[in-house]
Amino acid sequence: MHRIRQSLPYFEKFGWKPTILSVHAEHVEMAIDQYLVRSIPDDTEIHKVSAYSTTYTRKVGLGNLGIRAFWQFYNKGNEILKSKDFDLVYFSTTVFASMALGRLWKKKFKVPFIIDMQDPWRNDYYLSVSKKERPPKFWFAHRLNSTLENFTIPKVDGLLSVSQGYIDMLKERYPVIKNVPSKVLTFGAAVRDFELLSSLSITPSIQFDAEKINLLYVGRGGHDMKESISVMFRAFKKGLETNEKFKQCHFWFIGTSYAPDGQGKKTIESIAENNEIGSFVTEITDRKPYFEVLSLLQKTDVIVIPGSDDKNYTASKLYPNILAKKPLLCVFHSNSSVVDVVKELKAGEMVLLDKDNAVKNCLQSLENIISMIPFEPNTDWDKFKPFTAEEMTKTQCDFFELVISSTKQKG
Repeated sequence: MHRIRQSLPYFEKFGWKPTILSVHAEHVEMAIDQYLVRSIPDDTEIHKVSAYSTTYTRKVGLGNLGIRAFWQFYNKGNEILKSKDFDLVYFSTTVFASMALGRLWKKKFKVPFIIDMQDPWRNDYYLSVSKKERPPKFWFAHRLNSTLENFTIPKVDGLLSVSQGYIDMLKERYPVIKNVPSKVLTFGAAVRDFELLSSLSITPSIQFDAEKINLLYVGRGGHDMKESISVMFRAFKKGLETNEKFKQCHFWFIGTSYAPDGQGKKTIESIAENNEIGSFVTEITDRKPYFEVLSLLQKTDVIVIPGSDDKNYTASKLYPNILAKKPLLCVFHSNSSVVDVVKELKAGEMVLLDKDNAVKNCLQSLENIISMIPFEPNTDWDKFKPFTAEEMTKTQCDFFELVISSTKQKG
């Protein structure tokens, strides 16, 4: 939801009036950030719906928010779309099940719809790994996502995505959309969020040891990140053998699971233990409120971002990490859009996961960073301007116009 939230202050500047349909916070099994609402313009029209309680739905194995709120979304959406003329329905979320409503509303109200593909909907990655490495309920989730994606995507009028690979995958899977307008657009940098953060009094629930060099990653874990994290940990282990400052380091991996608080399965600490550096790593699966995360990013000594072995993966949290103005270490596949952005902005050290000597290069990057701490990266802020939320909103609005024009031409 952050792409929309970051865009709300700018949509009207570029000719669009947004109406938001969302779920009440108490029905979402994630940490609630009381400050997020402060970043939303006061005059934004927002409609909220309930969702069936997991107290009952989990008895039949259902916790998916998109399924729990599907009927409520559908009814409220019908009400809103009947109330006045709308030009477009825009889905920018990873609550994928809700996207199937685009096809239903398009048929009922003749309104085109756009999907913002931030992650793969039908994710085939875990089909290629052993069953023990698959997420819980993978069998059900994969079949549900396959069915709903197959129902929805052939009728889509426009595709936005953080990765060209996701667009190519969908157009190959569904040839009927090969000429549908598409656009690659990374998440914008919410400069306003850091301005707001400076006015808040936030005490993070996690306290770093001031005597340590703290290296922080905030975001999901998963077996697709095993390779990049292993490269980082193997490099760190080598550094322990030759560099005394490495013994002062401690890695923090926070918010690594999408599961409800207290129910997440750790995927990082076992990699550390296999590399014999378990005492240098702490993993906390529970996700933290957004502004608490920004505060942690500002308080750490180093920010690390491991990438997926999926070459199309891009880190949606890249720009907040850059805006925190801390030394940055990234380990990514060379095809990821993150690589070009970090290099162009000179925002941090980049290790290419799929190239020779990745461990050696990672060790060199770690040594470079640790030898200079504390310091602020020499980021090229002039080149950073096109990546701001305002500029990204303009690009979204230009794409909206393109989609509408395209649908009118098709009749």
